[in-house]
Amino acid sequence: MLSERAQWVRRHQERVLPLANVIGCGWGRKQVRGRDTGREGLVVFVRKKLPPSELKSTDCVPARLAGVETDVLEVGDVVLLGAVGHESGERQSREPGVDRTARLRPAPPGVSIGHVHVTAGTFGAVVRDAATGEPYILSNNHVLANQTDGRDGRARPGDPVLQPGPFDDGTPERDVIGHLARFVPMRPAVTLPQCGTARAAEAVLNRLLRLAWPRYELRLFRRAEEDNVVDAALVKPVQDDMITDRIVGLGRVRGVAEAEVGMRVGKSGRTSGVTWGRVLALGATMNVGLGGGVIARFADQVVTSPLAEPGDSGSLVVDERRRAVGLLFAGSARASLCNRIQAVCEALGVRF
Repeated sequence: MLSERAQWVRRHQERVLPLANVIGCGWGRKQVRGRDTGREGLVVFVRKKLPPSELKSTDCVPARLAGVETDVLEVGDVVLLGAVGHESGERQSREPGVDRTARLRPAPPGVSIGHVHVTAGTFGAVVRDAATGEPYILSNNHVLANQTDGRDGRARPGDPVLQPGPFDDGTPERDVIGHLARFVPMRPAVTLPQCGTARAAEAVLNRLLRLAWPRYELRLFRRAEEDNVVDAALVKPVQDDMITDRIVGLGRVRGVAEAEVGMRVGKSGRTSGVTWGRVLALGATMNVGLGGGVIARFADQVVTSPLAEPGDSGSLVVDERRRAVGLLFAGSARASLCNRIQAVCEALGVRF
């Protein structure tokens, strides 16, 4: 179930999401010259903040919406944060005395991990099955399950997961820490339909189109029926003693809590280690780049100031009392994006 703030955002988001340059919106506090005013309202996230003179009047964010103030915050393009390129490999292991990209047994949360067919992300936390109490490794679908929608064959339960991840020289011969157990499918915002009816309609429309514009072609796309709420998956360790629940640099998780606007939060990640920031918005809907020009829409997200770099996907986000509040999965140079931890636990049937 969506949080109360997310339900409010959903009721009004279509007033701003179609605007040019807008990638998301959430419930937060208005800022003036970078300072928090304490006044709550709708925060609209844009790729680049532009003066009204450079926008069409129809693309300007209204000053108020449904009786509340709005604010516009520049965040750039928000994308998944799996390890990419050489930079993330060279800028890791910032915690003194800890090599977060090495093979570690027992493996702690906060280090490199990845499905056999991905690069690498972060081992987020040890959680327990809500019914049996069995321990599992928690991270993102795109880290542990190769960004699968459950029908594309990109990953299946039982697939090997490596610690460290393949990007960090993990190999199936020596570094299998466990096997994929459960995942929540990831749904792109639009996909090419595979049904015969859609393909037949496309063919008819293209025949008509070629009569007037022979060099053009029309494609039909199918919109996702629902927004994504979590990017999450579980791995069952080969042996329980191959993992420990002490997060590198943070220690053990001490329960869960709801994020609040302005709350100080931190994470321990494969690439950038332990970092701290503040919650900027709750109940957010955000368009997230999956790579290759593909976009997925996520609802009921927690937006924070920048906490992460590529390779930090899957990090558990905690408050100052070490209570879990979110699961980090995406971001930009100006913001990070996390799933509500309550939604993650509910979707996967686990607890701390």
